[in-house]
Amino acid sequence: MPLWLDLLKTPMAAPETPRLKAMRRTFQGLCILCALGVTFITPLTALLGRLAPVGIAALLVSTAAYTALYVVRKNRADEAWLLMDRNDQGGAR
Repeated sequence: MPLWLDLLKTPMAAPETPRLKAMRRTFQGLCILCALGVTFITPLTALLGRLAPVGIAALLVSTAAYTALYVVRKNRADEAWLLMDRNDQGGAR
């Protein structure tokens, strides 16, 4: 079997726990809100005045912080999954 086909059949990421799934959906929601905020900055500024750019800046900063938290937790779960998989295969031989 070619290496690329073998790699396609190998699971590379950990199964998603309910906590990680909730984090991923929150991350996606924050990204959508950032995109909408930046897209509609002019109407928001007309409606809210100087509060609109401050709110969007706070949203961008919170999205960046949440992204860092999500990436760390996701990488930790994936690494634990990969190490567990190797240990299980090594012990079965």
